[in-house]
Amino acid sequence: MKKVRVEDAVGMTLCHDLTEMRDGFKGAAFRRGHVITPEDIPHMLDIGKRTVFVWEENAGEIHEEDAALRMAAMAPVPGAHYTDPAEGKVLLLSDAPGMFRVDTDLLRTINAIGDLTISTLPDHYPVRPGMRLASMRIVPLVTLEAQIREAEALCTGKKLLDLLPYRPLTAGIIITGSEIFHGRIQDKFEAVARKKLSAYPGTVLGVMVCDDEPDMLTGAARDLLDQGADFLIFSGGMSVDPDDVTPAAIRRLGCDVISHGVPSQPGNMTLVAYLGDIPVLGVPGAAISLPTTIFDVMLPQIYAGVRFTREDLIALGDGGLCQLCPACHFPNCTFGRY
Repeated sequence: MKKVRVEDAVGMTLCHDLTEMRDGFKGAAFRRGHVITPEDIPHMLDIGKRTVFVWEENAGEIHEEDAALRMAAMAPVPGAHYTDPAEGKVLLLSDAPGMFRVDTDLLRTINAIGDLTISTLPDHYPVRPGMRLASMRIVPLVTLEAQIREAEALCTGKKLLDLLPYRPLTAGIIITGSEIFHGRIQDKFEAVARKKLSAYPGTVLGVMVCDDEPDMLTGAARDLLDQGADFLIFSGGMSVDPDDVTPAAIRRLGCDVISHGVPSQPGNMTLVAYLGDIPVLGVPGAAISLPTTIFDVMLPQIYAGVRFTREDLIALGDGGLCQLCPACHFPNCTFGRY
């Protein structure tokens, strides 16, 4: 684009809106793309425009709104939609609940290209319908189209952004503890677990309370599996005391234990395992006494079909310390970001 005197701009094409304010009105007097005529000159001078920016032939430039639309087109996201351009940017809004994913390495590479800027929610962020997921724009009014083409090439065959929908799961809950099994104290985990699971699709197949006996625990788990459970949650007996038998029972069940213990507090003694494709969690007692633990971080991942690796669990350390705020506002906080 180039800057010219309005008197010299006749026959040229505006590359930006010209705003007018009069008698309570504020809006565009001339729109981008308008070809300037001799009759437009007095009006432009009346609204204080002595110079305007017009397109140059063969300059290889692209307007901010066109650039934003091209950036949106290179990162389609099923389950979400982009808004029309406004103030030079487009927004990505979620249409469904799910787990938002970002290719963070690709995002950094694109944001290093000249004038391009893409800002997003963090990777692994649980979202609800209507939430803003990403914003795309260029910094100046126009940029070289070559920069957009470079970003488009980088995104070819890759997913810069994604929204993994929650899948329905049939959960089975096994509660361990002789004091609960024999009725000496009342269990509190079932109510907590049911409330948390109610935020996701699926059902709770059943809840079984067991004594501190490995055979009873594995038997309860097999009963739930035979009934169709595709997600097992164990509670109680998760520490390293000799009489805490739940981790051993999970191993006897034939599970592949990814980790017993994660670098996250509260919920340090969480156990993550898989029985084939079935996720198995061992949840420590902190889930009962505190509003948010690593249990809350893992649930949306599991319902989105994310299979944890050892490396994923190690990465929980960065952002793994809950600040124990007086009023919990998870997930809009630092906890669980990785």
